[in-house]
Amino acid sequence: MEKYHSHGKLLISGEYLVLKGSLALAVPCNRGQSLIYDSSKEKELLWESYDEKGSVWFKATFSIKDFDIITTDQTDIAKRLRSVLKEVRNQNSTFLLQKGGRVKTILEFDRQWGLGTSSTLISNIAQWSNTNPYELLKQTFGGSGYDIACAQAKSPLLFSNKNQTPKAQSCEFNPSFKEQLFFVFLNQKKDSSEAVKRFSDITITEKQIDLFSDLSLKILKSNELKKFEKLIETHETQLSQILKIKTVKEVLFPDYGGSIKSLGAWGGDFILVTGNDNTNSYFKNKGYKTVLKYSDMVIV
Repeated sequence: MEKYHSHGKLLISGEYLVLKGSLALAVPCNRGQSLIYDSSKEKELLWESYDEKGSVWFKATFSIKDFDIITTDQTDIAKRLRSVLKEVRNQNSTFLLQKGGRVKTILEFDRQWGLGTSSTLISNIAQWSNTNPYELLKQTFGGSGYDIACAQAKSPLLFSNKNQTPKAQSCEFNPSFKEQLFFVFLNQKKDSSEAVKRFSDITITEKQIDLFSDLSLKILKSNELKKFEKLIETHETQLSQILKIKTVKEVLFPDYGGSIKSLGAWGGDFILVTGNDNTNSYFKNKGYKTVLKYSDMVIV
């Protein structure tokens, strides 16, 4: 039996602009995904994916010869997984060439949360197959690669993908005001690959890239809540102008007293909010039931 594990992720700053080379601040989550592989002499690979409650949410059987789908309960997902397995074989020609077996993946978070169901899978498969996770991501799901960097990180990191070269540097981001930071789930998962495609058509200047790199560094170094709030509000305003989309605070929470910042693709997944003892009740009264403290989500 072989077992692998990868952390989920959250992008604190630099969303979208990280795709153009900007510096981004990212944090690995204390919830992730495991992959367990049991080999056998069978010429088939049985795949079962379990959610955080222990229920099977996806099942498929593949031929190890060419990863043709033999059976599945979700064709679209099976096709995407087949493309990943074929790319692995392209990178490592001996991968599952002589033996099949059974794969079991186990999530530790709700897959609607957008914490990295795909990136943790890519990271685990890359470990299992001894392939390059960044190249595997590039050839399958796409993206900047910050989520791959988070998957095996033990602390927050500064990430850049300038000139299509992923670079991750460990850093300390354990703000003294973290008890006043909360993550709120917006009740819908955003398709990050679609968001990436739309953003790729937007022209970004070097000045804008430098601006967001500077914001990431200042957010990392901020040691007072008021400074932090001002920085994330500036980040939201500047990115709103680039995307030509209103900020989430303008659209959903104009009466909220604290600061709010989108994380990742705008319009879904989690937001970061500053608040106090009343934060939980404010969002729950508006129908947003998942409100988590910073320390309950992030590896610091």
